[in-house]
Amino acid sequence: MVNDPIADMLTRIRNASMVKQKQVVMPSSTIKVGIARILTEEGFIDGYGVTEEKPQPKLVLRLKYTAQGRPVITGLERVSRPGRRFYSGAKDIPWVRSGLGVNIVSTPKGLMTGRKARRERLGGEILCNVW
Repeated sequence: MVNDPIADMLTRIRNASMVKQKQVVMPSSTIKVGIARILTEEGFIDGYGVTEEKPQPKLVLRLKYTAQGRPVITGLERVSRPGRRFYSGAKDIPWVRSGLGVNIVSTPKGLMTGRKARRERLGGEILCNVW
């Protein structure tokens, strides 16, 4: 059993991109699908899909690489962990790599990037940083 499913998801993506896999498969959940949606919108992955397997649906992420074969995702970092939650107000949401990366924030209006949360003046739990 995994204690931190978001950290498990980030580790699976990191490991798959290091060995140049085209896709990575993991157990699906609502928050993981939300993270995959944001990664797709921001251009870090090609896309995602959810299979209807029983008893647990699977989330399939299609990874993205540059023309030279390097992964588009160069770094993933879990910020808020089960043992140490990290909450931030809208004005205090940190920049990731001087704006080159994104942080994924869980707000009262759902998951969104830190940039969008700042624009809508929403704070929340900063789940992870991606660059």
